[in-house]
Amino acid sequence: MGQAKINIAIDGYSSCGKGTLAKALASALNYVFIDSGAMYRAVTLYLMRHGVDLDDLPQVEQALTHVKVAFEMDDSGVSFVTLNDENVENEIRSIAVASKVSEVAKIQAVRDKLVYLQQQMGAKKGVVMDGRDIGTVVFPDAELKIFMTASVEVRAQRRFAELVAKGDVVTFEEISENLKHRDNVDSSRENSPLTMTADYRVLDNSDMDRDAQFALAMAWADEAIAANLQF
Repeated sequence: MGQAKINIAIDGYSSCGKGTLAKALASALNYVFIDSGAMYRAVTLYLMRHGVDLDDLPQVEQALTHVKVAFEMDDSGVSFVTLNDENVENEIRSIAVASKVSEVAKIQAVRDKLVYLQQQMGAKKGVVMDGRDIGTVVFPDAELKIFMTASVEVRAQRRFAELVAKGDVVTFEEISENLKHRDNVDSSRENSPLTMTADYRVLDNSDMDRDAQFALAMAWADEAIAANLQF
C-alpha cells in the first residue's frame, strides 16, 4: 500500500501568511512549494520596468511574450523567483510592486499565461501553492483547499513589521490602505476573483501563532492524504 501525493491549494487575503504556511507544509511533506503571488509580482515588475500601459491590452500581450518566470534554489535550499533568469526575490516585495500587482493580476492575458505555467508545475501532484485562485481556477481538483483570512488590522501590522525589518520607509496607514485596496480589487475583479467554494477549509489566524496554524493545516493535510491512499 503506497501513499498518494496530493496537491494543496492555499488561497486568501494579502498578508495572511499564506506563503509562510505553504512553505512549512511543503517542507514537512517533502512537496514542492510554488509562490504564485511571486509570479504575479515578477510580471508586474517587468511591466513597470518597461513602462507598459496596463490599459493597452495589445501592449501587455506583446510584453508577456518576453517574460519568463521560474523558481530556482540557492545553495541553502531556499527557493527564489527569477524574471528572465534574474533573481528578483527582493525587488518584487517592495511597496511599489505591491501597489500595482492586483491591477496586473486582474488582466486576463496575464492570468492565462501564469495559470498555464502553474498547472504544468502541479501536473505530477505533490505541490503546495498559495495565491488568490489556486483552488478555484488553477487546481480546482486539489485534494486539500485552505482559505486563509485575518482582520485587516492584524494583517497590516504583520506587513508593516516585515517591511520595516527590511529597512523600507513606510507608514502603518499606508500599509493598511494598500491592503484594503488589494482586498477590494482581488474580490471584485471580473477575472478569477478571490472567492471560495464549499470544499475549502477556512483558517482564520487573527488570534493564532504560526505553530498553531501549522498544526491545524498539517492535520487537514494528513486527513486528505489518508483519504487518497493508493491500494
